[in-house]
Amino acid sequence: MRSFWVHQPYKNWRSRLYEIIFGTDTPAGKTFDVVLIWSILFSIAIVILESVHTIRSVYGGILYGMEWFFTILFTIEYILRLISVKRRLGYATSFFGIVDLLAILPTYLSIFVPGSQSLLTIRTLRLLRVFRVFKLTHFTQEARMIMTALRASGRKISVFISAVLVIVVIIGSVMYVIEGEKNGFVDIPTSIYWAIVTLTTVGYGDLSPHTPFGKVLASFLMIIGYGIIAVPTGIVTVALSQTTTKASEIQNCPVCSTSDHAADAKFCRRCGRELS
Repeated sequence: MRSFWVHQPYKNWRSRLYEIIFGTDTPAGKTFDVVLIWSILFSIAIVILESVHTIRSVYGGILYGMEWFFTILFTIEYILRLISVKRRLGYATSFFGIVDLLAILPTYLSIFVPGSQSLLTIRTLRLLRVFRVFKLTHFTQEARMIMTALRASGRKISVFISAVLVIVVIIGSVMYVIEGEKNGFVDIPTSIYWAIVTLTTVGYGDLSPHTPFGKVLASFLMIIGYGIIAVPTGIVTVALSQTTTKASEIQNCPVCSTSDHAADAKFCRRCGRELS
């Protein structure tokens, strides 16, 4: 009997804390998430402003203090999240758990490595919670479809990238032989770097061929680059189209015609009929 009265209030306290921090269906939960999102936005703005020399020279002390304030605030929030969940390790190793931890580490790391607090911009990833807070489930479904398409086209893209790497290594090596050190192609890695920049049509201009044969090879590589850019786009587009088609086939219920089901839904959310 004594253990019941000792354990029950603690259990209720943890449950209440969990509803506030992880839930969005209660007024307290919504308020907590909205305040959290605004805190993240303000903390990111502080990090960005602190990187500007003219602002840092005048308001550096204030910005530094506010940076520590938000870091301590997020540290307390992270600890409360660990306390409220049943599976602490599961949360700590989840995507949001890792992001929450990385959002506070740079400030503490700056004590030993000056300047590392600039990495606090990783807090922008925490804004992904806005989809959960405002119930924007359609956006999460679309994101899930894109990830499915990327996974489906992963092998084809891997083969494509391997072919591109072979091309840049060969052409970079040939360009090293043609141009040589006197024209800036001091070694094969530098020549491969030039081939990658040229193939991707970036064209920094820090290296350029000077011999007639080098210019012909560069022109050939530029033309190949325009064709290569379209290949991964086409691969992903086809996979995305197939994923969209599969998702649309199960979005409409054959009985009540209810639409907007999740891509992985198996039963209708209104009548409970199995979706084919």
